[in-house]
Amino acid sequence: MFTRSELEIKTIQELRNLCRRYGIKPTGNPGYKTSFITSLMAFPYLALQQMQEHRGLKPPSFANLQYFASALDEIGIPTDEQSALIRITMEGRMMSYPERYEQSQLMNLYKAKLRLEQVIHLLNQ
Repeated sequence: MFTRSELEIKTIQELRNLCRRYGIKPTGNPGYKTSFITSLMAFPYLALQQMQEHRGLKPPSFANLQYFASALDEIGIPTDEQSALIRITMEGRMMSYPERYEQSQLMNLYKAKLRLEQVIHLLNQ
């Protein structure tokens, strides 16, 4: 991410600003450049190590990933008529009340289905 030579030429204030920008605390005494440089060079590796150790942000277990897939199966796929209503809704056309509420529900369910598919795809990478 950062090279030592890239960081060595910066002032303490510039290094402090970089640490603040990324939410990193300096290692040791913040009066020395090496405290900031050490933290800025190490944080990417520490972040990945923490994920591998299942600390902080971590991948879900296979069982939990199956729950996402089960929810997706339960939602199902839109019928031809539902697909047509979704398309026309995406064009901005709305039904009159009270059907507009159910039209919005259908659209929200479709959006949730798309996002759930994206979640499963991202977690399987």
